[in-house]
Amino acid sequence: MPRLNFTVRTIEAIRPSESNCQVDYWDESEPGFGLRVSRAGRKSWIVMYRFNNRLRRLTLGTYPHLSLAEARRCALAALHNAANGIDAASQKKFKRQAETVAELAQEYLERHAKVSKKSWQEDERIIDLDVLPVWKNCKAKEIGRRDIMQLLDRIVDRGSPIMANRTLALVRKMFNFGIQRGVVDTNPCQVIPAPGNEHRRDRVLTPDELRIVWAAIEKERVLIGSLFKLYLLTAQRGAEIRSMAWADLDLETNWWTIPAEKAKNGLTHRVPLSPQARSVIDCLLIDRKSSPWVFPSPKNSAVNIENIQKAVQRIRSSTPKDWTGHDLRRTAASYMTGMGISRLVVSKILNHAEQGITAVYDRHSYDTEKRQALEAWGRKLEEILIEKVRPGLIVASANTKNDVRDNNVSNTGLKVI
Repeated sequence: MPRLNFTVRTIEAIRPSESNCQVDYWDESEPGFGLRVSRAGRKSWIVMYRFNNRLRRLTLGTYPHLSLAEARRCALAALHNAANGIDAASQKKFKRQAETVAELAQEYLERHAKVSKKSWQEDERIIDLDVLPVWKNCKAKEIGRRDIMQLLDRIVDRGSPIMANRTLALVRKMFNFGIQRGVVDTNPCQVIPAPGNEHRRDRVLTPDELRIVWAAIEKERVLIGSLFKLYLLTAQRGAEIRSMAWADLDLETNWWTIPAEKAKNGLTHRVPLSPQARSVIDCLLIDRKSSPWVFPSPKNSAVNIENIQKAVQRIRSSTPKDWTGHDLRRTAASYMTGMGISRLVVSKILNHAEQGITAVYDRHSYDTEKRQALEAWGRKLEEILIEKVRPGLIVASANTKNDVRDNNVSNTGLKVI
């Protein structure tokens, strides 16, 4: 092991060994401080020290990216740490092997979200859309508040402040999971407020808006159009409609049973199919594939369709834009109460959570009332759709406005798709 008086000129003059093997050179003035020269001529600064009676080697960096003066300072710091019970080499190895955000996210999805959340696919979508493209290879321990703020700012700047709120909530939950699993020690989301100004939505579509939205829905392919029609006709949650299986349908008695594992409140829910809803299902039966799902994913029929954002954007492009899929559910509920149907019956249709032991057993006592209510709503929606849009109504697209004014939405109401 040759020893040299390390100077810039000395380091520059060192060449690869003629024996075609790497060589370690040691500084005469700083014991333990050295330079490793590879067979290809790569020069790396190293420091050797003993820790717990074991010889340890730490690579500091490469020359000339790390200068002689900087390397000497790093070597002295490592030797000082070793003398005070700190093993810099072990810390570097641990940091190198520490879990990345991608690994933490995968563990969160597999061990928490998929086990405990019916909406785990939405968590996965947010992670794939906004989290991993920025932090995929970052160490989870190195994510700080500044990183969180920059991530949220990026989402807000693209015009999605509410999605920024959802992302913050998910990342906070993911890092709390990381603390429980020993992956991280702190949560960088602490004291960070939600950037979006959320308010409780009360959006209900007017009859004219319903006609315009329905016209846009009918321009979609049958699968997507039927999905949105059932939002209105059944007043059920979007995730529950998208996960509808053929096995859940009793087409002889016109009942759709949402299993407990698919229902938001964890209780089995029976939904009567009105004649209008049944006509939508019948159109899907014509093109039924081998998939067990009523709404299979176009990319993989073994799973149900999940992401409908592009469809929503297409439909919104020719309709009043300030509505969501959940607003269709609220619209159906509001029209039913406006027709004189009791709030209790509407609540039973919506499958809202109830309190008390009676709620657990009282699952079928309102079947008759639910069917009467949804059939009345189906007839009401047909009446709305056969009317024409009022002149002067402003919608998103001038062309669509003219099309809708000139024609009935559907000459035969809901039964034609």
